[in-house]
Formats: sequence, structure tokens, C-alpha cells
Amino acid sequence: MPETCYNKTMKFPQPAGPGLAIPEILLPASRVDLGKWAVIACDQYTQDRSYWEKAAKAVSGAPSALELVLPEIFLESGGLSGRIRAIHGSMKKYLEKGIFAPPRRGCVYLERDTPFTKKRPGFLAALDLEQYDYKSEARSLIRPTEGTLPERLPVRMDIRRGAPLEIPHILVLIDDEENTLLPGLGERAKRSRPAYETPLMLGGGGVSGWFLDGEADLAFLPGALEKLAQRSLARFGPGSSGETAAPFLYAAGDGNHSLAAAKEIWEEYKQAHGGTESVMAHPARWALAEIENLYDPAIHFEPIHRVVFNVEIDELLVLLSELPGFSRRELSGPAAAGELSRLVSDPEASVNRLGLTGGGRCVLVETSAPGFATVSLQPLLDRFVREKKAADAPSIDYIHGSNELFRLAGSAEKTGGGPKGKAAGILLPPVKKNALFETVARTGPLPRKSFSMGESDEQRFYLECRRLFN
Repeated sequence: MPETCYNKTMKFPQPAGPGLAIPEILLPASRVDLGKWAVIACDQYTQDRSYWEKAAKAVSGAPSALELVLPEIFLESGGLSGRIRAIHGSMKKYLEKGIFAPPRRGCVYLERDTPFTKKRPGFLAALDLEQYDYKSEARSLIRPTEGTLPERLPVRMDIRRGAPLEIPHILVLIDDEENTLLPGLGERAKRSRPAYETPLMLGGGGVSGWFLDGEADLAFLPGALEKLAQRSLARFGPGSSGETAAPFLYAAGDGNHSLAAAKEIWEEYKQAHGGTESVMAHPARWALAEIENLYDPAIHFEPIHRVVFNVEIDELLVLLSELPGFSRRELSGPAAAGELSRLVSDPEASVNRLGLTGGGRCVLVETSAPGFATVSLQPLLDRFVREKKAADAPSIDYIHGSNELFRLAGSAEKTGGGPKGKAAGILLPPVKKNALFETVARTGPLPRKSFSMGESDEQRFYLECRRLFN
């Protein structure tokens, strides 16, 4: 296959390799306290209002990304249109009042310390939304790892539509088993001083970033990405037939719905402006994302657990009995939760294991269902919720961290708005990350919220920005 033939019709403002462009980055001016500016991704702590209250207190009126995003815990609180107007107003205010330093064209190589690991590398660049498709049958250069829910897009689209700024929390994975790309970028970036260094609020660790904007430094990037693209073609084949067939180079790990919303806004803008050649260079065509290596030892894949409100644990046990090879064992005593976690995570287990907890009970569920646990589990849960029509019908939330799951199942209280009462938690087994690219390449996206790249405090913090709409 000729080099980049799947990409030959694309014209980038400044190419950076397959599906990538070099953006103009906005960072806060030197007088801005980055410890108050940087805020964790909006899809974290969706059942812990106190976290966001602490974040607001930590910001204490200083310029902050907290004013530029909408934490998902507030989605059920009403007044969304007013919140979105306030977000756009804050973006304009920050641009007008000199909160940002002058824009700088380049990529950012960064290293993140979390409460669990040190120096997790990544780099920030602009993904081409022309080469991304979130539909379940998509086999594009950039693909989702999990299913996209159309009903979760409108609010995200409303925030992005006409927004003066883009501020990203999207994390995208590359399948770089030999680990050549990020160390190569890091070696080049660290020849200069960091563009920023800051601790992150509320126990989030810290992050440092270096600009890569020299011609010689950026020249390394296209060749390294092309090599990974060719390797993907050899392993998984093209995504479709024909001369524009694409390898599977980028997998959206976190922020799937934000990336899908960006795609929808781009298609909307392109249609409104006739899809002309000049439109194809508009900033909305790209989405800022941090790119990380799937195989980096600092990336720990974590399952995203389920808590089901307005349900008894016995109702879920009846439902889960439909899983292939279903069996159950009840645990008891003060150490039951810890034992449940240990058994679910047991590497010697020959079958998939789930844990149920609620009302003081812990139950181990074994099933012979193959692959990712969510592939069999999520359709059952969706059907269960869909078939309940009453006002107190069950609802599902997706929880990062077993301790938070046990807390919610024990307190049986939905703190993010909505009904309070009985609840049951479903503890999922660990995720085998080395199967991710192959599974998605062969069968398409996993069910939504199948995994997370680490615990809640390890998720991306909003920090860098980019001009989007004038």
C-alpha cells in the first residue's frame, strides 16, 4: 500500500501524520494559578456532589477551567441552558481579559503524576474529525472503544456549538507495543524547560508539559505514526475495502461522547457552509486530545462498575441468572466486601466473575460468558431498565472505584439528583488491556462504560485550550 494512501485527500493546516494536525494552543498566562485553573474531567464524581463543592471552594473565585465546563453531576439539576450560556460567557471573558498567554502552535508533550503512578506520558495534538466515526459499524482511522449513546450528545453539542474555546479531556490510545513514539517525543521535548508545571487539586497529583514546536522535533512525529499505521494494517487489516481503506490507529479511551459531540458539530457546521474547500480548514474540523500508549506501564485499565437504583439485589440475581454458566455464592461478615473484591480479581479464576452488593449482602457471580464482562452484562441491564415503566423504575449509574461502589450500595442513596432508596452495586472484573485493539477492530465498539483508564483521580484534568469559534 502506498504511504498514507488512506489519507491522501486530506489537507491539513500543518500536517503531523495520519489523522493529526498541529494546533494553536492557549495556556493560561503566567499570573494564573494553575493549581486552581486545572479541573478534573466533567464525567468524574457523578454521584459525589461534595467533590465539586470542594473544587469550587479550592478555586475560590480565581480564573479556572471549572467555569468552562459542565460537571455531569449537574445534568439533572435543571437550568442547563443558563449554565451553558454562563460557560460561553466565561470563555469570552477570559479571552477578553488576557487570562491566556499568546497562542503557540505546537504539540504538548506531558507527564502526569497520579496518586497511583508517576510520569505517565502523553502528547496533546488535534485529531481530524473527517477520519473519525463513532457508529457501531465504523472502521475508520479513529474509532470509539465503547458504544455511543445518542441521547448523551445534545448537551455536549450545545456546549461546543459556537463556543469560543475548546478545552479537552479526551484521552486517545495508540497500540505502540514497542513503545517508540512517546519516548522519542519526550527526549526531544525535555531539551527545553517545561511550559507548565503544577500540582492538581484535591489529591489529583501533578502534571508537567513541554512544547514541541521546532521543525526538527515535529519531523519525528509523522514517520513514527505512519509506522504504527502500517503495523495496524498488518495485524488487523484495513477498516474497509478500496484505496481509502484505513488502519485502526487511534482508539478513543476516555471522552468518547465528547469526541462524538465534536464530530456532530463539525458535520453540522460543514453542512451549513456548503462543505467548500475553505470550510475544510475551519478549527471545528479538529478536536484536541491527549494521546497515550496503551502499553505504557503507568496506564492501568480499571473496570467501570454499575450501581442500579430502585432495585433489590435479588431482582438483579434473577436477571443475571440468564448469563451463560451462571452460578452464585453468598458472602457474609464484616470482611465480605474485601473478599468480594479479591475473588472478582482472582487471576486464577477460569470463568468471568462479577460481584453484587447491596443491603448488607455480598454475592459472587460466576459466568462462562466470553470476553469483556460488559458485552453480556450491559444488554441485560438495559433491557431490565427499559421494561420497568413505573415512576420508581430502576436507573443505572457508572462508578469508578470499588470503594465508591460499596459506599453507594451501602447507603442506597442517589446523590446526583433523582430518587433515593434501595440500590445494588455490580462489581466488574479487571480489564485485559492487551485485547482492546483487537476486540474493537474485529467486532466494533464495546458497550458503553466498559473500562476506564485508571481511577477517578487519574483522569485527565482540563488545562490547555484552543480557539474554536470566533
